[in-house]
Amino acid sequence: MVFNKWYKISLIFLIFISSIGLIYYFNLSNRHKAIVKTRALHFLNIIDSKWEKTLSNEQLKFESPSLLIDGIYKSMEGPKAMNYFNLDKTNNSLFYMTGFKVKAKHTKSGLPLSNDFICHMNIDYIEQEHHGRWNLLNRINTQYPRLISISHGIESVNFPNGFGIPFFGNETFFMTTQSLNHNVKDSIFQIKHDISINYNNNETNKPLMPKTIFMMLPFDIDNPGVINESFDNSCIPVETKNHTYINENGQAMSGHWTLFKGETTYSSNVTQQLAIKDTMRLHQITPHLHPFANQFILKDITSNQIIYNCEVKNHSGKIGLTKTPEFSSSKGLKMFPSHEYELILTTNNTTNKPQDMMASMFLFFYDKELDIKIKAYRNAN
Repeated sequence: MVFNKWYKISLIFLIFISSIGLIYYFNLSNRHKAIVKTRALHFLNIIDSKWEKTLSNEQLKFESPSLLIDGIYKSMEGPKAMNYFNLDKTNNSLFYMTGFKVKAKHTKSGLPLSNDFICHMNIDYIEQEHHGRWNLLNRINTQYPRLISISHGIESVNFPNGFGIPFFGNETFFMTTQSLNHNVKDSIFQIKHDISINYNNNETNKPLMPKTIFMMLPFDIDNPGVINESFDNSCIPVETKNHTYINENGQAMSGHWTLFKGETTYSSNVTQQLAIKDTMRLHQITPHLHPFANQFILKDITSNQIIYNCEVKNHSGKIGLTKTPEFSSSKGLKMFPSHEYELILTTNNTTNKPQDMMASMFLFFYDKELDIKIKAYRNAN
């Protein structure tokens, strides 16, 4: 009798907790549903949750855990996997990362899939470790610690010959790879991402310094769902919890905003983000954009010259980016501390639904200061 009573109480409690959980889950955004669902599937080993790592021929390769595609996932919404890694925790030698690539494949068959299932693959460095090893502590907290991001439309990057990002074999990095699905509505399947990092230990390499710049647009913090026409380039953020910033004037800015039907041109001053203190030589630009971007420009306002003009090609007949050209130059281009710089983005939402947009550039400069330290390090060792 007592057992039956406690059984009923336990069952009612379980149903109550489950109901609360389901209500919570179904009120989440698509992005947060994917996070909760993926963590649960991996934790319970319902789908493969392991990262696989291999080394061969100066290439570090990863196979991601499985990611479940069970509906439409716009940019920044899809299931993702994260991983801390190093080349070899027992190897303290100096190397250079020279190229990156990500490909999608079907989990069960292993067959290649369209790059339309790749949102992005990011690699971040650990600031205290990365800068601390070279006693460059003044660099900590001056830039977002992103080493590279390759994304839909530009799924591979190779630096100019003779250039690379220096790292130690036992140095720790953080990788995130995220899935994407703009077009397939009626199928459920699992995918994986194959990721490769090219590296070498060529002592003649010149070190590159990564800097990230991105478009930020103002919005009304008190009424974020409405365009405030008193702001130039005013936007409606996709959400205010992520990619929201406060500029030097106290204005709320968004780096992830809603794109409405038709053509629009945006501009954003990025001089402060660049924080150029001495004349620098730019060797590589890798853009990050979402579908419906048409043109992305980095401009020197002071000289009225265009540094980089990225003419984007979108898919025909479906949503997605076919090609997002990068900039790569062994000779490089000079950028100056006394100049002002801006990003200019032209978009064309050809659908009848609001879409979302982000616009970033990952810039790589010759790192003269680090080059001097590397030469001293090699002479001492």
